[in-house]
Amino acid sequence: MKTDNKEIKIESYHIFTYRRIRRAIGYLGISLPILLLCLSFIAFFQTPVQPSISHYYYTNLREIFTGTLCAVGLFLICYKGHGNVSIWKNDNLLTNIAGIMALGVALVPTNPEIKLDKTYTLIPFTERWIGWCHYGFAALLFLLFALQAINVFTIGQENETRDPKSILNENNIYRFCGYSILFFIIMVPVSEQLKLFPYSTLVFESLSLFAFGIAWLIKGRALGDKGVIGKKLYQESNIIDTEKVFEE
Repeated sequence: MKTDNKEIKIESYHIFTYRRIRRAIGYLGISLPILLLCLSFIAFFQTPVQPSISHYYYTNLREIFTGTLCAVGLFLICYKGHGNVSIWKNDNLLTNIAGIMALGVALVPTNPEIKLDKTYTLIPFTERWIGWCHYGFAALLFLLFALQAINVFTIGQENETRDPKSILNENNIYRFCGYSILFFIIMVPVSEQLKLFPYSTLVFESLSLFAFGIAWLIKGRALGDKGVIGKKLYQESNIIDTEKVFEE
């Protein structure tokens, strides 16, 4: 019996650790655009609102931009998801590639508004193709975010046959977030080409990060999983008191 309790404790510890990592990734994704935008309205930082999140690289808020993306990248690389014979559903592979892409977005800057600003970056060259590499990393990163939400996060309940699912079931939220990411990223070049409204790139990038963050927070059970929330989102009653398991 003691052995069984010990195994339950170890399993519960791993579950809680994974959930903490998921929540950390989600909070970082949501907080990045909010923090950059809020600080842009504080005179002390002397940073106007930028045309895109990437352009904050050339402001004195650079550390927040690069630091947050590097943190997300490292969390994604350290996060060990499940493997799968299908590349499109291989959690471990997709998170590792996404982590590398996040580091690429952080460390390979977009093209600046003022060409000379490029000399003050980690890559002190002015070739425009370097900026296009940044966009390539970003596009692939958001594509991977969408794939994870649609293909990977939904695996747990795709064959669920219990009580009828609520409209707030986690899989519905993951798919909504995943398709939202794809829509918002497609709208970035479309809005730029059509000049829909000022700061359109910043807005659509921010909305994509919000959708990404929400998916990871739901996966990390940031709202909890007890009572009504557990039934509506996860179809779980959660009768076992996991906190008590730790105490035994």
